[in-house]
Amino acid sequence: MPRKDAGEPYYRVSIEEAAEMNKNDDTVVIDVRRRDEYEEGHVKDALFITLDDLLAGIDELPKDKKLLFICAQGVRSGVAAEMAAAMGFDGENLYNIEEGTGAWIEKGQPTSYGSDK
Repeated sequence: MPRKDAGEPYYRVSIEEAAEMNKNDDTVVIDVRRRDEYEEGHVKDALFITLDDLLAGIDELPKDKKLLFICAQGVRSGVAAEMAAAMGFDGENLYNIEEGTGAWIEKGQPTSYGSDK
């Protein structure tokens, strides 16, 4: 079950919770890692915006969907969720996939490689 830690403007979710949420049309996964990391394997159909480019690319994020941020281990994705909240996104629609992309791939979730979506 998604949980919100004190002081955080977003929810933390497991791989299983994120995978279930990602089956819905009202959800988008945003990968905030570096390009080389992204190309080594990423959530299928993820939107790719590096953490460094997130503020400049904030208009690419849909305001009417749940945003599931992912990185390697949940740190950069947490920062990305905080940034989105600071830019006016509703905290009820912000999620950090805590376990990261490596766990996503290890658990057999839909994955793409290279620059493919």
